Amino acid sequence: MQNSKVKKVVIAGGGTAGWVAAAGLSKQLGKLVEVVLVESEQIGTVGVGEATIPPMRVFHSLLGIDEQEFMRATEATFKLGILFKNWGQIGDEYIHPFGTTGQGSYLADFQHFWLHGQSKGINQAYGEYSLEVQAAKANKFVVHKGGKINFAYHLDATRYAQYLRQFSERLGTKRIEGKIKQVQQHPNGYIKALQMESGELVEGDLFIDCTGFAGLLIDKTLKVPFEDWGHWLPCNSAIAIQTESVGPANPYVTCTAHNAGWQWHIPLQHRVGNGNVFCGEFMSDDQAKQHLLNNVQGKVLTEPRVIKYKTGRRQQFWAKNCVALGLSSGFVEPLESTSIYLFMNGIIRLMRLFPFDGVTEPLMNEYNQQSIDELENVRDFIILHYHATEREDSEFWRYCKNMSVPDSLSHRMDLFRQNGTVQLGEKEMFRLESWAHVMIGQRLIPEQYHKIFNTMSDQELTGYLANIRNQITEVVNKLPTHQDFINQYCKASS
Repeated sequence: MQNSKVKKVVIAGGGTAGWVAAAGLSKQLGKLVEVVLVESEQIGTVGVGEATIPPMRVFHSLLGIDEQEFMRATEATFKLGILFKNWGQIGDEYIHPFGTTGQGSYLADFQHFWLHGQSKGINQAYGEYSLEVQAAKANKFVVHKGGKINFAYHLDATRYAQYLRQFSERLGTKRIEGKIKQVQQHPNGYIKALQMESGELVEGDLFIDCTGFAGLLIDKTLKVPFEDWGHWLPCNSAIAIQTESVGPANPYVTCTAHNAGWQWHIPLQHRVGNGNVFCGEFMSDDQAKQHLLNNVQGKVLTEPRVIKYKTGRRQQFWAKNCVALGLSSGFVEPLESTSIYLFMNGIIRLMRLFPFDGVTEPLMNEYNQQSIDELENVRDFIILHYHATEREDSEFWRYCKNMSVPDSLSHRMDLFRQNGTVQLGEKEMFRLESWAHVMIGQRLIPEQYHKIFNTMSDQELTGYLANIRNQITEVVNKLPTHQDFINQYCKASS
């Protein structure tokens, strides 16, 4: 069975992950394989992944998606980064921006320039050297053809899935409505078909599990074990509501830490997405619901939805002829908005390693190793936000501050703390600026830095840093407001 050619791909489950898979496969491989998606309108989707990161634009480019059309269809706004409140200490604020910060040298990255400036009394915040931070603070935005500003989107996840469904069906994806009653397997354990409640049998050569936390194929059928990360990422619940907008949409997400987790605020064109992410051991569902309702603005449009989750990953993302994509493969948590991009990168990885002539061990092993490396790097970056804190005002934060962390993260933090160096792998999702902004923003300030800057005079250093800030100010002053640009560029009709 494993050596039979793959001519038909069956995607189990819709939602964002399912339709991302269908869109990628139908656009890139639709002339080579048949694509079928099975979903039930009776089964709800999580549907709250409404903030994204810039690599999503690469996926859209691969699909040939028109940005303005997509933004109108999903009531989207632009995202320059994330405003973090109360993470290092209560009262702290910093923005984790997209895009580059300052300008480093061949021998040392920009944070070393900044640190040298701090030692000389040049006390501007690290974010003063980021165009995206300054544009976000000024609520300004424009799409630059030259790519000066790096950005992502806030979007309506339900509308996005609908948009991708229409896109996929135009390219030949077949959608089958209904619930899966049973998964049929070949004698060797490979999946043969999905038996629907209607009695229909949906056979395939390769199956993609997009059934969310249920993991109907990868877990319930193939019994692939799950590696639990709850000891590092203690938040295990979220409550989501939607509210009316009370003002212009900001070009950033706000993540405000509280005594047992954090709250998100995501501004779309037509409404605001809000959520409370918390640890059930330190806050009850009722307490979390009340905290959320006490800390939103505008009329509440939806009933609070409680979502329970477990952080961690499958030991294999691809087992036999089944590839787990989305929440069925693992979940880090909502912080830093990685979910949709991980769906996208997962399907790009599968298309690059596609088993046209049959599933083989080398293909599976390579896919699994790349997927594990990617998710563990993301995991470490998310743990950083909780662990790099000076907060000791609640049991939750005392736990986070004092917990043991993966050796890979411990090494990164020690290296930065002692020498100001950010250690990165070649294909990591979060790059130098992301790590530097979060570590500095949460009070992890290096004790030493590269000495190459001792060759600069104080006057040269002052002029160099001032020039970067002045150039950013000049650009930001010329930008339209974010809301004005939305109205002119991609305003939704509804």
